[in-house]
Amino acid sequence: MTSTFRQTVRANLAKPEVRANFYRAMDGLMTRRLDQFPDKAELERLRTQSMAIRANALSKLPELLETLEANLTRNGIQVHWAETPEQGNQIVQAILERHNAKSIIKGKSMVSEEMGMNHFLEALGIECLESDLGEFIIQLDGETPSHIIMPAIHKNRIQIAKLFHQKFPDIPYTEDVDELTQTARRILRDKFYAAPVGLSGVNFMVAETGTLCLVENEGNGRMSTTAPPVHIAVTGIEKVVESLSDVPPLLSILTRSATGQPITTYFNMISSPRKVGEKDGPEEVHLVLLDNGRSNIYSDPELLATLRCIRCGACINHCPVYVRIGGHSYGTVYPGPIGSILEPQKAGLDVHGELAQASTLCGACSEVCPVRIPIPSILNRLRYDGVRKDAANTNTVGSGKRRTLSEAATWKTWAWAATHPTIYHAGSTLATRFKGMLPTNLGAWTTVRSAPKLAESTLHQQVKNLGVDHE
Repeated sequence: MTSTFRQTVRANLAKPEVRANFYRAMDGLMTRRLDQFPDKAELERLRTQSMAIRANALSKLPELLETLEANLTRNGIQVHWAETPEQGNQIVQAILERHNAKSIIKGKSMVSEEMGMNHFLEALGIECLESDLGEFIIQLDGETPSHIIMPAIHKNRIQIAKLFHQKFPDIPYTEDVDELTQTARRILRDKFYAAPVGLSGVNFMVAETGTLCLVENEGNGRMSTTAPPVHIAVTGIEKVVESLSDVPPLLSILTRSATGQPITTYFNMISSPRKVGEKDGPEEVHLVLLDNGRSNIYSDPELLATLRCIRCGACINHCPVYVRIGGHSYGTVYPGPIGSILEPQKAGLDVHGELAQASTLCGACSEVCPVRIPIPSILNRLRYDGVRKDAANTNTVGSGKRRTLSEAATWKTWAWAATHPTIYHAGSTLATRFKGMLPTNLGAWTTVRSAPKLAESTLHQQVKNLGVDHE
């Protein structure tokens, strides 16, 4: 792990209030998810079905994307392709300039976070306002999301109340959650009406019908996509499914896995801009399809499973590492287990390869993943790619960049000793005989556990205290 990552983790571990917020929130989410699946057999059938739907779509990805573009274009939706976040931002900029738009209202979109869109547009003097309540809160505080489903999950109601009072001093201070929510709605309502352009993410794209599906609870997504005269949707190329019949199983397992709800408050299906005679809806709809390393992931049969993700966050909610260090420790758009396999593949193992080490490999993530992504296996693959000698034999970006001569020499020596019984047993005997000479400080190892001889002396002391003859 890099020193920067370790320093960030240490800093966040030293924030007891934030850690308490995470523990409380994750416990609630895990319980609600469990309550939604009382029949384990039904859950496993739905997981298998959902995995098959996503695997089928990925197996036909190029063809489905072409079908999707053709049907969207036929429906009147303009499709744009972006290989990089920079290209995606330039496409959005061009649309805004064409409409002389100086502001944009956003529904929740992790891909826009991936593009760094807010900072890009603000640098151009364009106001970019988040309308999702969690995103609105962290935008006020100048932060990034700490969770892909609940961006402000690291804050409690008292922290949010103080933030609102600081940013809106004319509004009476309150710690009541409903009143805080109403305050945000009042602030955002006029913005929805005045914004010339609205932006949203996409949960599923249906190739068969040319339909964009958006799942949400607050109604801000529907407002962002219908009130402004122009709607821009941004998403990754992997979100496509083949047919409309693929959506219900995915929607069912998404909502139950993400927030423990049988269904969200809103499910939006966008198939065209406003038609003649219709009284609402945008006059223009644009879809920006972002690659950003996804095609490279697609080219590897083992890593391809990463793209099955439906962004439910269940793996994050059940991850013991995430719960303790929090989302901001990862320093990436996508935190937790899914971020630990996705981010290194997008940016490169030389940039985020340490995230593949930020796991206990306990397997909790793969046990709850609704589309059965083998996250521990992919983590092991990325760890191997990071240090492999034959880096040219894999497409993983940054492969071999984490290999060091000292580590390679250590493992080579160990492998040699382990294949020579006489040397191995002699070394084991010496290590046992002189264990009392081991230092008590073994670096990172002893920051979270006792050194071997300390553990041994502690055992002797415990036995002595019990009055038991250890011999």
